[in-house]
Amino acid sequence: MTNETISAQLDGLADLKQAHRAIWASGDYAAVAERMVDDVPPRHLMEAMAIEPGMEVLDIAAGTGNAALRAAALGARVTALDLTPELFARGRERAAAAGVEIDWIQGDAEDLPFEDGRFDRVISTFGIQFAPRHEVSAREALRVTRSGGAIGLINWTPQGHIGQILKVVGASLPKPPGYASPPPLWGDEAHVGALFATDDVEIEYTRTLNPFVGYTSPDDWVSFMETSYGPLLTARKKLEPTGAWRPLREQILAMTEAADRGVPGAMHVDSEYLLAVVRRA
Repeated sequence: MTNETISAQLDGLADLKQAHRAIWASGDYAAVAERMVDDVPPRHLMEAMAIEPGMEVLDIAAGTGNAALRAAALGARVTALDLTPELFARGRERAAAAGVEIDWIQGDAEDLPFEDGRFDRVISTFGIQFAPRHEVSAREALRVTRSGGAIGLINWTPQGHIGQILKVVGASLPKPPGYASPPPLWGDEAHVGALFATDDVEIEYTRTLNPFVGYTSPDDWVSFMETSYGPLLTARKKLEPTGAWRPLREQILAMTEAADRGVPGAMHVDSEYLLAVVRRA
């Protein structure tokens, strides 16, 4: 590989990450996080991680702090890292309201600005899976976890509702570079096992359903997502001028209607996620 090729790939990677930052800065991710994933997943993660007062905890791709807030409430010293600092204002508001202190740092899951073995616990809820190079972000998470520590990761599965939506949305957009892996792969046990395939780790997996409720209908939910959830909002803006958004929206709506097990006027859709707990010897 020539120096010119390497330079071009690095430039492309930097551009891709700027695009990712723009995706998550768009819409209203705070509303998505607080309405849809602020109950079951972070509670599940805290139960699995056994966080104690005084522990050093890193929340990777922390967003507005769903998991970081709970870890801080348990007495941990929490660092919340995210590529998108536009989310920190709401995170700080939530931390102040909860009466906890969190250190908010802009940073990249693929290049963590911390020394080896810094943290007792490293966590992420629906965040690390969107870093493009899975093997790099996994290696970084492992690097900053101390011996005897643990990594807890919650990610959408390929089979779950959000995983399926991400798949159909991705298929409608230009193909990403070859080094960028699909986010839902972080919800596959074999994939995660391969990412952390070292002699000094043990991994436990649990699949759980996260409920989407509080919406009057599947169409109400899709309307919320296409204006608030960065990946869908970005896809809509790109595809509407070509007329391709309407059929994709209809497909997402049909998928949501098929998954709805609520009653008229009260949608209830469950989306599967995987909790992977990686323990270092």
